[in-house]
Amino acid sequence: MNVLQNLSDTLTLANRIIKHNIRSIDTLITVVAMPVMMLLGMVFIFGGAIQIPGVTEEEYINYILPGILLMTIATGSAYTSLRINLDKTSGMFNRFKSMPIAKSSVLGGQVVASVIFMLVSILVVLIVGFIAGFRSDATFLEWVLVALLILLFSLALTWISVPFGLAAGSIEGASSFSYILLMLLFVSSAFVPVEGMPKVVRIFAENQPMTPIIQTIRNLLDSQAIGNDLWLSIGWMVLIILISYIFGLKVYRRV
Repeated sequence: MNVLQNLSDTLTLANRIIKHNIRSIDTLITVVAMPVMMLLGMVFIFGGAIQIPGVTEEEYINYILPGILLMTIATGSAYTSLRINLDKTSGMFNRFKSMPIAKSSVLGGQVVASVIFMLVSILVVLIVGFIAGFRSDATFLEWVLVALLILLFSLALTWISVPFGLAAGSIEGASSFSYILLMLLFVSSAFVPVEGMPKVVRIFAENQPMTPIIQTIRNLLDSQAIGNDLWLSIGWMVLIILISYIFGLKVYRRV
């Protein structure tokens, strides 16, 4: 019964956040519209100027879409951190602690709502991508693997946002960590191959988590061999979730 009650409390609190997101125009613009505009801008403005060996101008959208999908999740995680900080500074967490609900459901509701909102945003970006010319040779199983990787990445970035949102002293500070995530995306294989980067930058790009995740999703969507990138991706994301979860709970107990 406790498990069912915890689940019910988590879904109730998640529903509260989802309703707030749907009513927030600036959240919809930043989390959904910005990645869509980034995708269209990269394809129709910069696509013809960026030369990638073996990739035609028409195929450039296939190359950059995995990076845009991760960018969509990264921008969504900034709003997760912001919402958590707002609940903390407004006293909502104290109210929740005084209510007869499962303590784990407070953060659990934030995480569930965040992941659901991210997945909806991903779906919108994918639809726009197909309209703009994206095509995939992936099999059903490869699409399932892509979906699981995106879900795992959403969980990873959501849990990263938890300790930042709880520890930050202001809304601005809560969402500032997303700039680090966006920097990692730009210094990766999201938009150009890492082989053409300066040596120091290339070494960093090859050994940070975004590159193997992007390469895995790109190869799956293109129905190509994924090699060790899949296991590197899963390892990075599981490590991020574990560390963020531990730190998130520690910070939450002090709030």
